[in-house]
Parts: sequence; structure tokens; C-alpha cells
Amino acid sequence: TSGTSVKGKTRLSCTGNVRLRKALYMPAVVAMRHNPLLKAMSERLLGRGKVKMQVIGALMRKLVHLAFGILKSQKPFDPNYLTATP
Repeated sequence: TSGTSVKGKTRLSCTGNVRLRKALYMPAVVAMRHNPLLKAMSERLLGRGKVKMQVIGALMRKLVHLAFGILKSQKPFDPNYLTATP
């Protein structure tokens, strides 16, 4: 189990909805570059030593949570939500 040749390339798990994963991949990649909140999150995860594909998977999950919160609350997205709450 030692060495680099044994570990192989990190992949996303095949569990879950394939269509949802396919639909969220490109938005996560774009958000990693252009959305300030998700860009900071991705830089934080990459700084911790996570593989880029793991970061993209985390961003896809975060996008689902953001979309659900927006749909549930019926309020527009507020990037300063966490800093505005007491």
C-alpha cells in the first residue's frame, strides 16, 4: 500500500443520480472560477490538500444546497447572508 502507483487517480463516487451529477459539473467548474463565495471555498479546500475533483464534488453539493435554500425561502440569493445575520 505504499508508494504513489498504488493509490491511482481520485474519482467521484458512482452513487447518486447520474443526471444530476452531469447537470451540476459545469456549473460547479464555472462557479469555482467566478463566484466569490465558492471561489474562496475551493481555494480553502485546495489549500487543505484536497484533489480538484473532490473540490468540484463539494461545490456541486454546495450548489444544490444554495438552490434548495433559494427555492424554499422564495428570496433572492444574498451573498452577504452569513455576515448580515446577528
